[in-house]
Amino acid sequence: MRLKLDENLGLRGREILVLAGHDVATVVEQRMEGAVDSDLINVCREESRALVTLDLDFANPLRYRPSDYRGIAVLRLARKPSEGDLVHLVEVLAAGLKREELCGKLWIVEAGRIRIFQERDAE
Repeated sequence: MRLKLDENLGLRGREILVLAGHDVATVVEQRMEGAVDSDLINVCREESRALVTLDLDFANPLRYRPSDYRGIAVLRLARKPSEGDLVHLVEVLAAGLKREELCGKLWIVEAGRIRIFQERDAE
């Protein structure tokens, strides 16, 4: 799958997803740090990439309709996270991508589980 990692994710996250077979571009590599959310998600759409982020603004399906994009995965960290917690969430995401398609869906990735929102859930 073609993914774009937001600037709040590090090289270890990229490495995990690349090793899992995904085509990964990063906001940092593309010098998009500080981009407005709407600009970032539109670039993802233009590049046919799903967004992987810690930014909870993207968890609002009324603002960013999952069906309008290749997918959005929001990683939800604990209140006092460690670096290991972030790595674990990326591993949960990678495992989920082996089982199911992200396209057109919003995934909320938490420790040990993925909550999936798609348009029909809103009806």
